[in-house]
Order: sequence, then structure tokens, then C-alpha cells
Amino acid sequence: MSSSTIAGRADGTEQPTALHTLRRGVQLSPELRQGLVVTLLLAAVATVGRVVVPFAVQQTIDRGILAPAGPDVANVSRLLALAACVVVLTAIAAYAVNVRLFRAAEGGLATLRVGAFRHVHDLSVLTQSSERRGSLVSRVTSDVDTISNFVQFGGLMLILSTLQLAVATGLMLAYSPLLTAVVWGCFLPVFFLAKPMQRRVSQAYAQVRERVGGVLSAVSESVVGAATIRAYSVERRTAERVDAAVQAHRDAAVGAQVRVAASFSLGVLVSGLVSVVVVVVGTWSGVHGHLTLGELLAFLFLVQLFTGPVQIGTEVLNEMQNAIAGWRRVLAVVDTPADVADPGEDGAVLPRGPITVRFDHVSYAYPGGPTVLHDVDLEIAPQSRIAVVGETGSGKTTFAKLLTRLMDPSTGCVQVDGVDLRQVRFSSLRDRIVLVPQDGFLFDDTLLANARFAMPQATREDVLLAFTELGLAEWLEGMAHGLDTKVGQRGESLSAGERQLVALARAYLADPDLLVLDEATSAVDPATEVRIQRALDGLTRGRTSIAIAHRLSTAEAADEVIVVDAGVVVERGPAAELVQQGGVYAALHESWVSQQRLH
Repeated sequence: MSSSTIAGRADGTEQPTALHTLRRGVQLSPELRQGLVVTLLLAAVATVGRVVVPFAVQQTIDRGILAPAGPDVANVSRLLALAACVVVLTAIAAYAVNVRLFRAAEGGLATLRVGAFRHVHDLSVLTQSSERRGSLVSRVTSDVDTISNFVQFGGLMLILSTLQLAVATGLMLAYSPLLTAVVWGCFLPVFFLAKPMQRRVSQAYAQVRERVGGVLSAVSESVVGAATIRAYSVERRTAERVDAAVQAHRDAAVGAQVRVAASFSLGVLVSGLVSVVVVVVGTWSGVHGHLTLGELLAFLFLVQLFTGPVQIGTEVLNEMQNAIAGWRRVLAVVDTPADVADPGEDGAVLPRGPITVRFDHVSYAYPGGPTVLHDVDLEIAPQSRIAVVGETGSGKTTFAKLLTRLMDPSTGCVQVDGVDLRQVRFSSLRDRIVLVPQDGFLFDDTLLANARFAMPQATREDVLLAFTELGLAEWLEGMAHGLDTKVGQRGESLSAGERQLVALARAYLADPDLLVLDEATSAVDPATEVRIQRALDGLTRGRTSIAIAHRLSTAEAADEVIVVDAGVVVERGPAAELVQQGGVYAALHESWVSQQRLH
């Protein structure tokens, strides 16, 4: 299953049945089944307790107020006291059912939420990028919330309503089979119409859940990209985009509620009709001696116990469709295979030490697109410093992602120390290989917390030493609160270059055996770049390092340069030799030198 399956199911295509969805959802949330038998028994007690009122009414009238020897006050008192005790017991049982369902629901849905969140992180970068971030967030948040609302409230009402229907039907049969047949005869058309109506409601709620993801995506992108929006003065266009997403959600929600209102109103209409018919037929039966007054009044109470669950059940079933739509979206993510899977306990653990890298006839093509790397076959010796250069779009970043196993090759394999990366445990792989991406992402915390993100056991002194050895002590002293300086969301309180400095310090503390720098100095000013390059000499000493180079100054400092052109490795060797050869690298070097002269 590919990432397209995620979107496909969100669009309502190839959806599993509601029963299958519920079954799969419960499998992923085993807490929902824990103690279910006890909960159902308590629900049965709560349901049976509700029928005590009709029974007490009938007995009080027929054997108390209308007793043959006149009103029997003592009997009435006993019946009322017994009814009061049963009502209290019913309330206690209902309270216990609520508490147990809430605990089971929150436990089960917390498991589902955590599992979905972790699986999102197990998906490849490519799969994540193919789905809007807001949509992924909505599946872990709002979609699970709709399930929670149904399980906690709708689930309870569905259980109680089903039991109440069964008990009410049994007692109605005991009082009057004729009136029971009348009640069921009126409601049978509603039950037959329920399935097609619920199908339409399900389709409507599937669209609602999709629109929620669209709103979250539009709003989150507008917030994250606020600076760019202001810079290009496109506030109005951005507002229109958000407004369109909100309007689409509104239209979908209104459409769903119109269908819900239609099904609910049908239940209300039939319920009113049933009461009228029962009064008419019941009065006729009473006149002909088939029912006592107490039995007729009791039956009318039972009709209310019957019609109540039907009306509530209609609403609950509609809410269930909303929950099932949310469940389907969550399951679509959970059931998407992690195409870059962790071999786990069966995987290899690589010993610490200098790494040898081997690309064994590696090619890569994005799904549905052309091949971006063609038959790359090369070996990188341990403790060597390599620069990978090429024009924009030549395949350099893809090279880095394959090397760090953010993606897997279409053909061939990438090996470290002779072991296919696909056979290495993620825990071992992440310990030995560290990627410093070009965006220098930071979390909304202090410089200290961000620097030791990959090495939480590092002390404050360790972090200070790392900044010092990287030549960044003076820069750190210039921060308002030193290591305790807050960086803001995504590190936006710092400049792009400063964020990259922190990212380099974080990589230094991680102490990898293979360091991959993806344009790591592209956002750094020339003066800072010189300091970073000096620090990187110490950082890369004794390690294998591969720099995806934007500035050829990085290539000049490397032991060897690999030149990629249109996805093909066309040249390899020391920078000075490549310049003399007059090939692709020489042309890049000449262009770079010309730019340096202009500055």
C-alpha cells in the first residue's frame, strides 16, 4: 500500500465496511475490550431498572388505588419504596457503566493516538511529503476525538438503547401482543430505511473529516509561512485560501447535518404516530376488557421506553458514522506500510569505528517520476572527507537521503561496512550516521535543549565544550541568556545561519562515525563559514564525512570530490585534479570563481 492509499481512503474510495472498520479499530485499541463483560452486566442492570416505573405504575393503579376492597395505601407505599430502591440501584449501575466506558475509551484511544503518531514517523520522508501535514495532524488529533466522543457517549447509549429495546419489547408482549405488533409494524419501515440513510450519512461525514484536514493544513501553513506571506504581500490571497477551506468544511458539515436531521426527524415522526395509534387501539382493547387501565398506562410508558432508544439510536448511529469516518482515516495511516522499515531485533548492530560506504549499482526514481540517480557504483574509504557537488536538481540531496536511509533505492543497495542499510537496526544506524539537513530545524526550547537533543545525557559542561571546540564560544556569549536562550518555534528567534550553528553543535554532541552534511553551511555568512570549516576539521577527524556541497569552498577542503550531473556520477577525485581535467567540476569551479570576483 502506498501513500496514495491514504488519500484514496480519505476520498471515500475503496472504503472497508463499517463492521470491518469497528473490528479493526477495537483490535488496535485492546483497552476497549477490557472488562466489557462486567460493563455489559452493569448496563443490563441499569436497563432493567428503567422498566420498574411502568411496572410500578401498573401495580399501583390495579392493586393499590383500584384494588377491589378500595385503595390500599400500605401496598402503594411498599410498591413506591421498592421502586425508589430500584431507581437508586439503576442510577448507581449507570454511573459505574459511564466510568468504566470512559476509562476504557480514553485508554484505548490513547493507544490508538500514540500508535498512529509513531507510525507517521515510521513512514518514509517521501510518503510523509505526499500527504499534507495538516491532514496527518488531523488524523492523530481531531479524527481520534470524534472516535472518543462516540465511544464515550454514543457507545454507552447504543448499548443501553439496544438492551432497552429488547426489555421493552419483552414486557410489551407480556401486556399486549396486539399493541406490540402495532408498535413494531409502525417502526419496521424506519428500520428498513435506516441502512441506506446511514450510508448517505457515512459518505457525508467522510467528506467532513477530509475537510477538517484541509482546514488544519491551510491554517498551519499560513501560520508557519507568515513571514513569507508578509514579504510578498499576499495576505489577501492567503486569507482567501483559508476562507475557502473553512467554507468547504462548513458546506460539508451542513450537508451532513441535513442528512442527520432527516433521519432523526423520521424517527420523531414515527414515534409520535406510534403513541397516537397505541392510545386508540389500547382504548379499544380496554373497552372490550382486554386491558386494565393500569396495563394500558404501563404499556404507554413502555412505548416511551421503546421509542426513546429508536430516536436516540438514530442520532447515535449518525454519530457512529462520523466516528467510523474518523476511524477509517486513522486506519488508512496505520495500515500504510512503512516502506523504510526498521528490521528491529532481527537487524544488524554495527560496531563503533570508522565507516566504509559502498553504493552498489544504486538507482532511484520517485514514484511515477523519472529516475533521478542512475547506477551509482562507488566506494568511500573510512575516515575520508568527501564532497558531493553538482547543479541544482542533479541528485545530490537524494544521494544523502539514501545514505542515511530516509529513503531506500529502487535498485541496488547502499552498504556500510559491508552490510546493506536495510538490514541495520534503526537504533544502530542513527547512532553511527548523523545527517545535518540544510534547514537546521530547531524545537521551541532553549539552545541547551536543542544542542543535546540527540544526546540527552550530555551535561551543560559537555554542551559548552562542544560550542567551544566548534569555535562558537564567542557567538554563544553574545546570546541574551547563553545556553538558556529560547529559540522560539522552529528556531525563528535565530537567523538561518545561527540555526545552522546549533544544528552543527547538535551533530557534534551526537558523536557519529559517519557525518552527512546536506548543504550544512549554505545559510552561513562567509566569516562564520570560515569558523565552521575550521571546527569541522576537528569534527570530521577520524570519521567518514560526506558533505553535499553548495559552496565549492567545501569541496576545496575535502579529500575527494564526487561530481553528480543529471543523476550520474561523472567525475571523482581531488578538487585540484578535477579543475585541471576541464570537465563538469572545472565548469562549476570557474562559475564559482567568477562569482567570488564579483563580490
